[in-house]
Amino acid sequence: MTDATPAPPPATAPAPAVPAAPVERRGYGALWRTTLRELLYLLIAFPIALAGFGVTVGLFSAGVGTLITIVIGLVLIIAALYVSRGFGAVDLALLEFAGRPRIPRPDWLDDRARTGFTGWLRASLGNGHYWLYLLHVMLVDFIVATITWSITITWISVALGGLTGWIWGLLFPGGGDEWFFSEWLADANGWAAPENPWLVDTIVFFVLGAVFLALLPFVTRGLTQLHWLIARGMLGAWRSDALEREVRTLAESRGAAISAEGQSLRRLERDIHDGPQQRLVRLQMDLAAAERQLVADPEKAKALISEARQQSKDALEELRALSRGFAPPILLDRGLVAALESAAVRNPIPTRLIDELAPGTALPQEIERNAYFVASEALANAVKHSGATDIELRVSLSDDGRWLDVFVADNGDGGAQSVAGHGLAGLEERLRGLGGTLSVSSPVGGPTLVSARLPL
Repeated sequence: MTDATPAPPPATAPAPAVPAAPVERRGYGALWRTTLRELLYLLIAFPIALAGFGVTVGLFSAGVGTLITIVIGLVLIIAALYVSRGFGAVDLALLEFAGRPRIPRPDWLDDRARTGFTGWLRASLGNGHYWLYLLHVMLVDFIVATITWSITITWISVALGGLTGWIWGLLFPGGGDEWFFSEWLADANGWAAPENPWLVDTIVFFVLGAVFLALLPFVTRGLTQLHWLIARGMLGAWRSDALEREVRTLAESRGAAISAEGQSLRRLERDIHDGPQQRLVRLQMDLAAAERQLVADPEKAKALISEARQQSKDALEELRALSRGFAPPILLDRGLVAALESAAVRNPIPTRLIDELAPGTALPQEIERNAYFVASEALANAVKHSGATDIELRVSLSDDGRWLDVFVADNGDGGAQSVAGHGLAGLEERLRGLGGTLSVSSPVGGPTLVSARLPL
């Protein structure tokens, strides 16, 4: 078949109200929830950064050194760019694991990459994101990871050493030449030496370890946040990327709208030429023949006039049918649902309309017109190509209320495909021009589901 669909899923009951999410806890206790993940990130970030530093420096320096051969040099430099991209992606994933907000990824290849090897080469070497990733992996991340790893190791060592030092002192007592911090401090300031310097040192180190442990969440959060800020600036997408995507989308939508309009006009021209125009030509010929026979053979003239009246009636019906394909009066007078009900009743294949729009839903007139056109075209395709005996037409709003969804499902033979210049391709162009989408599920043997989504 070409344009039908498996019956859309049955209407579901409204989902039960979801209770409001509890307010996220903030404060010292909340910091501990991600401390372990942040600590793991800080500990493994350094060996990863060290590996990235070694690989990228080796590849890039070798590439620069062999640039005189051009081919080998370019291969090594591009390899360095791609390796740095991989290490950067790993760092972004680890930051998300550590609880930091997701950083939008950049667009790696533009339209030039689709023009062949040279286009891909220019798209790779000319993309600033690759070079920023290389700078991040080859220099910035290595330096920052080294510093944060050193601070983390030192902080944990002091915290754990202070809290557990008394255990090791009891298990492994020192000799008579053991050094005590409290004795050294007393001698340096002329104070009286403590009677039990080991106990004094143990208490001081235990308190120091407890303080370091209490401050650990702030340290891990701060160091992880430093990595995240650097990654957001060097590894994330730029605002200009989103602007370029928007410009490309608008340009594609404009081109799609122009193409769809052109196809619609050509189709209208073909339908008028093949239908009403031919009948009007026949009508003119019948009237001319009747005029010639009016005196000589009134009965034959009467028959010709009767045939001409039938031709005019058929031409009028065809013109009305063509007008219904664009904006039937019922659509303008009573709205989309009434127009779809009329289309379902007129359809040669039994068609059920399922209206899931809330009563009184007001839709923009242009959206209603295009939704009707999409539904009419999908029904026409199902009639022509599907071999179906049952069609279901459904219209609804998306959960967020921003989209109008139109589904046409049939139990036909399936195998519907989008072919340039034909029904489904025309619908895709029209919807793309509106900023909407069209999806078709039509396995061989059926059923077929055509799903259209129009932005409100």
